[in-house]
Amino acid sequence: MNIALVAHDKKKDDLIVLIKTYTHILKKHQLFATGTTGKRIAEATGLPVHCFRSGPLGGDQEIGAAVARGEMDMIIFFRDPLTAQPHEPDVSALMRLCDVYSIPLSTNMGGSEILIRSIEQGDFESLKLSHNDEPPA
Repeated sequence: MNIALVAHDKKKDDLIVLIKTYTHILKKHQLFATGTTGKRIAEATGLPVHCFRSGPLGGDQEIGAAVARGEMDMIIFFRDPLTAQPHEPDVSALMRLCDVYSIPLSTNMGGSEILIRSIEQGDFESLKLSHNDEPPA
């Protein structure tokens, strides 16, 4: 699976804890991330991570484009709900694309743990059949 990992500044440490906890599962998949987040994950875990630009510089949009092309299977996006983000429209657009293309999206630790454990169980087989389809009209 192709998994995108994104975290606002105040949530990066939490995302790294999650990735360290589930390295044994995530190492079997292709990881993508926005700039600083990806660099920090790679340094902390040793996992290979393809880094896009940082979120405010277009990284969220790059991940959104990958979703629209059918190239992402899951997004884990630890958002900071208490701090205004200058690129909030990009964040909203990425979340909207996840809904349009039925891409699993989690924005917190609990939901992310469920998604990652579901990968291990093979619970996403239907996505392989459906997420590359055109969105409904």
